[in-house]
Amino acid sequence: MTTNSGGVLVAAPERWDEACFAVPTLRALVASGLGTGVLCAAGQREFWETVEGLAVIDFPLKARARGVAAEISGNWEASLAWEASWAAEVFKIATIPRRLGADERKLARLLTHPLGFSTGPLEHRVRHYLAAVEEMGIETGRAEFFAPAALGIKPVPGAVLLCPDSDFGPSHEWPVERWVEIGRKLIEVGRRVKVASVDGGRGLGRFLAGNLGENVEIFQAPPLAGALPLLALHGLVIAADGSLPHLAAHAGATCVTLFGPNDPAWKRPLGRRHAVVRRHVECAPCLLAKCPLDMRCQNELETDRVWQAVREKLG
Repeated sequence: MTTNSGGVLVAAPERWDEACFAVPTLRALVASGLGTGVLCAAGQREFWETVEGLAVIDFPLKARARGVAAEISGNWEASLAWEASWAAEVFKIATIPRRLGADERKLARLLTHPLGFSTGPLEHRVRHYLAAVEEMGIETGRAEFFAPAALGIKPVPGAVLLCPDSDFGPSHEWPVERWVEIGRKLIEVGRRVKVASVDGGRGLGRFLAGNLGENVEIFQAPPLAGALPLLALHGLVIAADGSLPHLAAHAGATCVTLFGPNDPAWKRPLGRRHAVVRRHVECAPCLLAKCPLDMRCQNELETDRVWQAVREKLG
């Protein structure tokens, strides 16, 4: 663990998509002049270190709340938590003087200053994070807050990454034989195709790579924070809705994300350069990890429709 003193210590969201949505808010806090830190799991450290000016305090797996609280006690004037999490408990044990967060029943007991912000049901999830610091009087509308990370890595010309696996559950995964069609089309037009596999999926990445020929490499993405440099090497990432396209967008790639039970208006990757492809059905968005019906949102999404979106991004 590394300790850094500062003004406000923020609890890092545990999910990768939520962490990416919180980045503009952390940048706004840093730009405001507040000494700003983030308390995160050790596996997220490399990700948060891409936010310039942010002090990163990480804790190991299975760390004790009281031990972490002792490390940060007396170093921070305020804390900010988004939910009733382990980090929010640490903030209370550390007796941070001003503990801010969403005014929700489970979290409110851990706070000294509940925030009354709210967001509409159809707003992008990034608004949940921005609204909290806007109530604190901090400006959030600057374009640079939403820019990709400055990794200093140029994409390899013609490199395209495919990720058919989703760590959100099998209902978020498009039929693998259609991924094979997309991969073959990319190879036919001269693109350098690589396949990513992530934990939590059904192993579709290995099947896909095995059906695209010996020249197509596969890499295992976890730990995801460590995959940021490799993601940045690909100008275009085509992926199932999951954690990987959000991290790829943060790394600077252009993403074509295939949505199923999730709502892209709420959870699409940040940035106007990206594309979302979905087949809207009557039961969507159900947000379920496993489909209780017939996977119609995935099975009815046609290959031609996905290829059209890919061609537009290929330029």
